[in-house]
Amino acid sequence: MITPAFVHTMARYNAEANRRWYAAAATLTDAQRKEDRGAFFGSLHGTICHILWADRMWMSRFAGWDKPAITQKQSPTLYDDFAALHAARVDTDARILAWAEGMTQDWLDQDLTWFSGGAQRELTQPRPILVMHMFNHQTHHRGQAHALITALGAKTGDTDLPFIL
Repeated sequence: MITPAFVHTMARYNAEANRRWYAAAATLTDAQRKEDRGAFFGSLHGTICHILWADRMWMSRFAGWDKPAITQKQSPTLYDDFAALHAARVDTDARILAWAEGMTQDWLDQDLTWFSGGAQRELTQPRPILVMHMFNHQTHHRGQAHALITALGAKTGDTDLPFIL
């Protein structure tokens, strides 16, 4: 299904895409980033907080990281300060990349069992599906963030996978 090389590629893409999104978001005012613009998580700030929250939640399951102290519903409030959010994103991307660099096919070929707060029950799924979901989730919500960023007049530059790695 997927290989360690796929995981490493997606981790590299994730880090570079986030670098571009955060650079563009940094050109906006805090009020612009936090204005409720009708997105699923309200604002640009809330959306990028949610992405970080979800990455950390999945990595708590994949690699034993500390779980976020707040729920998914609270995820848009993970950080109030943009500089702190940005620093946490850079750190998380570096940690995801380090995890991906150590990926083995043996690890991928197993199932993962975890307690889902959203479903309120224990779930078991193949790890490849869950890893693909984590990267797909990032891309999905970054698309929303991209729409918010560009609507506010900022530019992220090229964001397509084949052109940014």
